[in-house]
Amino acid sequence: QLQLVESGGGFVQAGGSLRLSCAASGRAFRTYTVAWFRQAPGKEREFVAAIFRNGGSTFYEDSVKGRFIISRDNVKNTVVLQMNSLIPEDTAAYYCAADSRLILSSIRRSDQYDYWGQGTQVTVSS
Repeated sequence: QLQLVESGGGFVQAGGSLRLSCAASGRAFRTYTVAWFRQAPGKEREFVAAIFRNGGSTFYEDSVKGRFIISRDNVKNTVVLQMNSLIPEDTAAYYCAADSRLILSSIRRSDQYDYWGQGTQVTVSS
């Protein structure tokens, strides 16, 4: 079992930055692939970024490449999403998700993740 708790959301003006954290409780955290998804009102949940288990390869949705950075600390059991140059289109609830059996080809699929946090709201004003 793994429990995930997100923090760091808030309100920011366009061009600003926010740092989201996902704290995990449970064993063998390094064996979990961890991703961030987001969901805006009236829209489907979409993939944002992921960091693969063990080796830590990273993946990004095209619209956040060059602006967001995902990283992990397997000692502290945390994954951080550093979000820079924020735009109003980034406004959404952001969710941390994890899975230990995910294969690379499924990393962007929300239905492949077994564990989810409660979400944290990010609002970017123009």
